[in-house]
This record gives sequence, C-alpha cells and structure tokens, in this order.
Amino acid sequence: MHVSLDGFVAGLNGEMNWIHVDEEIFDFVGNYTDEADTALYGRATYEMMESYWPTAGDKPNASRHDVEHSTWYKGVQKVVISDTMRGQDKPKTKIIGEDIPAQLNELKQQQGSNIIMFGSPGAAHSLMKYNLIDEYWLFVNPVLIQWGIPLFKNAKAKLKLISNTAFSSGVICLHYQVVG
Repeated sequence: MHVSLDGFVAGLNGEMNWIHVDEEIFDFVGNYTDEADTALYGRATYEMMESYWPTAGDKPNASRHDVEHSTWYKGVQKVVISDTMRGQDKPKTKIIGEDIPAQLNELKQQQGSNIIMFGSPGAAHSLMKYNLIDEYWLFVNPVLIQWGIPLFKNAKAKLKLISNTAFSSGVICLHYQVVG
C-alpha cells in the first residue's frame, strides 16, 4: 500500500496523484505478485483494476509491466470485500460481503500461494479491525498531503520490521510482520 509520509493512503476525495511509481518499483512489486495466487480488493479498487488490467497488456503501446501484470491479473483468483456486490457472479472472483473474519480465515487455510492486497483502504480498515493482516508492505512516498484517508484506522498490532528498501525516487518500502 502506498502511504504519504504523514500517514494517508489517498486524498480526501480519493486522490492518488501524489503516489510515485516507476519501473524500479514495478519490478520490485512484480517479484511479490509472482508469488501470489490470490488478490484481495475492496469494491472501488477492484472496479478500477477490472476496468484496466484485463486488456492492458493487449494494447499496441503496452509497457513490459502492463503485459506482465495484465497476464498475472487475468490468471489470479480475485476476492472482493463488498456489501454492494454480493450476489454478482464474476469470473475468477469471489465476493465477500458478510462474516469477513470467518471467510478470510477459511481462505487463508486453503492450498495455494500468498494472498496479496493492493490499495483498498476501506477493505484494509476492515481487515485491521479483525486483525486479519499478517504482513504490511508500505511504500512510503516522500510527500506530505495534510488531509485524506488515513492508513491506520481501527488498528492495534505489534509489528516487526522484516526489511526496508529505498528506491532512487525517494520512496521507501517497509515490510512489517504482525507479531501480536
């Protein structure tokens, strides 16, 4: 999840134009998406991803990242936390709208690789409330935005720093494991 230095994941109206992403960060993240077979989203992020990634790699001017991530996105199982999408049938997509802790714990027990979540602050807040996040990968952008959607809400956990990576852009990735 991208976060400003002052702890916000988006502006008051969902603005993310302050987030810095480049090939160096795409390559770094690609190493982790390759290890995941399930992607977890909130409704808004899922709709944004679904509107772009299925065909992004097919465009004539597609970047290497667009091709790679589009291929991964089309193959991965998607889980969406949403009350408003319940009952919808989407390919390779499971909608969770109630009993989130039980359904996610069941999902975590299934055979497979890692579950990865992109953005989705509302879904992240729900997961934090139920202590369902095992690791945090925070991409701290060197910017102060002053107001917006906070990263941490309804969260209480002890974290252990596993690694940190500084990128040439000034973005720092902090990888934490939840230990209590």
